[in-house]
Amino acid sequence: MPMKKNKFIILIIPVLVIMLLFACADADAPEAAVPEKPSIAEPSDLPTETPPSVSVHEPDPSDNEEPDIPEPEEPADPVAEKIADIIDSMTLHEKICQMLIVTPDSLTGVSEPTVAGEITKDALEKHPVGGIIHFPPNIISSEQISLFNSNLQDLSEIPLLIAVDEEGGRVARLRSKLGAHSVRAMLTYEDEGEDAAFENAVILSDALKSHGFNTNFAPVADVWSNPSNRVIGDRAYSTDFSTAAKLVAAAVRGFNESNIACSVKHFPGHGNTQEDSHHRTAFVNKTLDELREEEFIPFIAGIEAGADMVMTGHLIVPEVDELPATLSRILITDILRDELGFEGVVITDSLAMNAISGHFDPEFVAVTAIGAGVDIILMPAGIDETVSALLAAVESGKISESRIDESVGRILRVKISIGLM
Repeated sequence: MPMKKNKFIILIIPVLVIMLLFACADADAPEAAVPEKPSIAEPSDLPTETPPSVSVHEPDPSDNEEPDIPEPEEPADPVAEKIADIIDSMTLHEKICQMLIVTPDSLTGVSEPTVAGEITKDALEKHPVGGIIHFPPNIISSEQISLFNSNLQDLSEIPLLIAVDEEGGRVARLRSKLGAHSVRAMLTYEDEGEDAAFENAVILSDALKSHGFNTNFAPVADVWSNPSNRVIGDRAYSTDFSTAAKLVAAAVRGFNESNIACSVKHFPGHGNTQEDSHHRTAFVNKTLDELREEEFIPFIAGIEAGADMVMTGHLIVPEVDELPATLSRILITDILRDELGFEGVVITDSLAMNAISGHFDPEFVAVTAIGAGVDIILMPAGIDETVSALLAAVESGKISESRIDESVGRILRVKISIGLM
């Protein structure tokens, strides 16, 4: 028995040694962390920012859309830039003179001149006006008037608007003096429609251009709605407002396509008056609403067709203003510009007409007209008095120089549009 016990001891000792070696090895190794059971956090324990998560990208139809590319900026208006440069180079005196269209007689002080030479040169240097208007005494022959106009342009630093009243019929200077065309009074073409009105404008334009003219004070937008009215009569395109509107618009397109500056006249409408504004005060006895429904219609059509100018009549509308339209801010700025949307040149009818010259002095007329919104003064009673009055009005602050610049800008734009500059 003792022998068996010793054998057992001998056998167990190696086993104990091996177990001891394994225990020592486990003591040197790092202890493995046992994960704790996660707990559900209370709302106040939740993180304030949600950590980014990895997700599979789902296809989006917008991924195939073209990227947004910013729209290119509108290019600067080269005409506006050119106009601004010209205006910046001008003196106030020069700018005010651009706002005048005068007869060669009043410019030079020579009675019924038919040529342009040294006297005209000196006169244009003193008063560099925006334009010249001719009447029958200034016109002798085709060769003479063509040379006269060519020389006028050569003598003017800024090209001139060289104008005439060439309506056809009884108001047609080149027809009456030179037989330059055979266009009759507009009313005689009423039933021939828009094509005839357009073609007549082209015929008139060709006659004008061939003699050195670039501006026509036509078409008449008045409607002969009063049979006793003689100042307009058959000069009108129609006795009906809507018919006149179509024909006036066609005529404007004809002038435009021929590069002749044109002027619809005589705003707010001279066809219903009893009086002739050449000789006395003329009244339009209608309400503003009646004018909108009748007289304004052909003017609106002409404006929408692209008329370069609107000529004001020396007409008093008692329901609107006590002053003639030429001097009325209500009719020119509030109605013609703001309501009817006209952005072109507003020009007066001749200020030599008795409805103006017989009642107001030249200085008052000049300042009041420009203050009302007029751009061009046609045939002022005195050039010196008109220019001096406007210079004084700007210097005193009654009229701003920026207001003068607006008018000069419109005038230059017309000159550029018909190829003068």
